[in-house]
Amino acid sequence: MLSPIDKFAYAARQASRVAWFMGHGFATGQFRQTRPGVSDVTRERPREKGPGLDRLMRDLAVCFQLDLDNVASGYYPLPRDADGSPADLLRRSRAFMADVPVAAERKAKGAGTEVYSAEKAEELPAYFLQNFHYQTGGYLTEESAEIYDMQVDVLFSGSTNAMRRECLVPLYQWMKGKDQRKVHIADIACGTGRFGRFVKQAYPRVQLTLSDLSEAYLAEARRHLQDYSGVNFEVANAEKLPFPDASVDVLTSVYLFHEVPPKVRRIIAREWARVLKPGGRLIFMDSLQLGDTQGYDGMLKSFPVNFHEPYYGSYIKEDLASIFEDAGLTHAESRPVFLSKLVVCDKPT
Repeated sequence: MLSPIDKFAYAARQASRVAWFMGHGFATGQFRQTRPGVSDVTRERPREKGPGLDRLMRDLAVCFQLDLDNVASGYYPLPRDADGSPADLLRRSRAFMADVPVAAERKAKGAGTEVYSAEKAEELPAYFLQNFHYQTGGYLTEESAEIYDMQVDVLFSGSTNAMRRECLVPLYQWMKGKDQRKVHIADIACGTGRFGRFVKQAYPRVQLTLSDLSEAYLAEARRHLQDYSGVNFEVANAEKLPFPDASVDVLTSVYLFHEVPPKVRRIIAREWARVLKPGGRLIFMDSLQLGDTQGYDGMLKSFPVNFHEPYYGSYIKEDLASIFEDAGLTHAESRPVFLSKLVVCDKPT
């Protein structure tokens, strides 16, 4: 049962986060007027209108109310966003703002593959060697890993964590009646470990493996979860995971598919089906897709115009349920969560 003080504290905390990240978004808006680089969408701006600021703010409030309702329902504990100290916030703010004009210049030149080199391509897939969002270092440097969460929260107006936490609801439903100590959860393409931290807050005794292709981002995830035990870290490609067949109880992945080519999505889906135990669960979250939420399609089509996302245009048209079913999983649920989409699948017993 949440007390009035708990509810007030949550509302105040989220309001301050929204103000902080939206303020940075407005401050960087002037740099988003340059022409985009080449991607799998047309260079012309989509003519279809997006939802507008008023609609976005109403839907944002609904997202936070859902987050709070989930806590009241016992799906997970009152969230701790772990943004760091005021000094941490200011340091990341300066680093973020310093990269904005550099990214804008990169965007104007269409320079989306500065991080690519033949040497790196021997170890990493070519699709990964890009300056996603035109950010410096792509996903390969410590500096990029340090400001990644700020970049995403500026993009999502402070709602990223609330959307991620919705993945804990199908996890709660699957975990009912099970011994945490005997459950192995693997978070694939974990990035800086934000969702992994939420899993550990809710289920401190599960065995959790965080996997990512970027050593720099995995190092940031290790720092982010340093207070938790029972966590393993694996540098691995989602196309070839370091797990035996049928060895993982629950597999989660947040914001991966829109950054890989269509063929790779299907390879990854089959790999996920391979490592899941019979009766295991896949909890997947990524961007909204076309047709998911009325009035949002124009915004989705505009996204790659402002950010280097070469595979996003194909992602928003994908039939995710079919991809997972073709891989051998049973589709259980799909639904929008503000700017994201939650998909739940189970492996047949």
